[in-house]
Amino acid sequence: MGKARTATRAGATKGKVAGDAKPSYATLAVEIRNAIALVALARPDVHNAFDETLIAELTRALETLDADTAVRAVVLLGQGKSFCAGADLNWMKKMAGYGQPENLADAKALAAMLKTLYTLSKPTIARVHGAAYGGGAGLVACCDIAVATQEATFAFSEAKLGIIPATIGPYVVEAIGARMARRYFLTAERFTAAEAYRIGLIHDIYPATMIDERINELLGAIVVAGPHAQAESKALIRAIAHRPIDDAVIADTAKRIARVRASPEAKEGVAAFLAKRIAAWVPAGIDEE
Repeated sequence: MGKARTATRAGATKGKVAGDAKPSYATLAVEIRNAIALVALARPDVHNAFDETLIAELTRALETLDADTAVRAVVLLGQGKSFCAGADLNWMKKMAGYGQPENLADAKALAAMLKTLYTLSKPTIARVHGAAYGGGAGLVACCDIAVATQEATFAFSEAKLGIIPATIGPYVVEAIGARMARRYFLTAERFTAAEAYRIGLIHDIYPATMIDERINELLGAIVVAGPHAQAESKALIRAIAHRPIDDAVIADTAKRIARVRASPEAKEGVAAFLAKRIAAWVPAGIDEE
């Protein structure tokens, strides 16, 4: 495993990104260190709850980072006591007065943000502490890897408010399955990190004092692997998940590996392996074991 010198933390500097453009955000804190983007939801006074501004800014930040070739992975985290407590109550009050066209536009914006996170070409890690409720739990499901503190709590709480977890639904059902979704969508009950691990919503549970160390270990492995191969792997999973292993799927996988084998990254990876050297894509300062 590679060892990365990238420590995650909740107090990232607002508005800092790599490259010439440095977007400024009102609801996010974005920092890039050692090829890793730390994207912190920065509304701690409302437990990082969604509103239209956060949705728009997170979409824009993710698109910017996906286009930045210097960024190898994205860690999504929350400032303050919570990861994300779902929708902002004041925003929901405002939505209650909307007509169908306005409600549909708002829902489409949220759906677009979730899709942007889910389909990001780079690896994504959710660093979860405190509350991850409603849309916050949806963010967790959209990330490739989710690591939570032992004290984290989760809920798909929409039914308590007379609404449904619609836009997050596809990602949550993919993560935990229809059977578990039936239970937790209908009861809207809170559950622990241990239960989130059991049902597949998160991958690892660590004490709060150790979670960043674990995430750094994961990042160390990520930056040693080929970025093009990772993007292609994510696309492969989306293409074959929940499909029968028929002739069409088999043909598609053969075409994919043939195309990737011929790529410059694959040729470099094989050459580096045979020469027993570190591949060109590995950031400086990373020791590959």
